[in-house]
Parts: sequence; structure tokens; C-alpha cells
Amino acid sequence: MKIYFYTGPHCSLCDLADVEIARTSMSSSLTIEKINIRQSTELYHLYGARIPVLKRDDNNKEIGWPFTTADLEEFLQ
Repeated sequence: MKIYFYTGPHCSLCDLADVEIARTSMSSSLTIEKINIRQSTELYHLYGARIPVLKRDDNNKEIGWPFTTADLEEFLQ
């Protein structure tokens, strides 16, 4: 499954989100594309106050921080 990981430079919350992603049972089957929201004005306006945000490629559902490993497991099903 492909996941878009909206992030920004020097984002400590994004580092914490990385840890939660690694803890999920599905982490090995994920393709994660990290996207720096600072590279796009549109993305910055959409996600600037919300990063980190994960978005599924298959159904466009999103989950924003804070989330736990259990939250991610449910999101990825």
C-alpha cells in the first residue's frame, strides 16, 4: 500500500510519527513517499498547521498527528 507522508523540515513530530509507522505490523508492506510541504504553496496551506499527516493513495483517507500505533493499524486496514 502506498502512503503519502506530509512533513516539513526539522519536524520533531514527524520524527515521532516515523517511530509509530515503524511499529505497525504493516510497516514492511508500505511504500511511503515523504512530501515536504514547504515545496508547494498549496500543500503548505493544506497541511502547514497539521503535519505530520499520512494519506492513503488508494482511498485518499488521511490521519493527522497525534496518532498511536493502534490508530495506524486501524487506518491501514
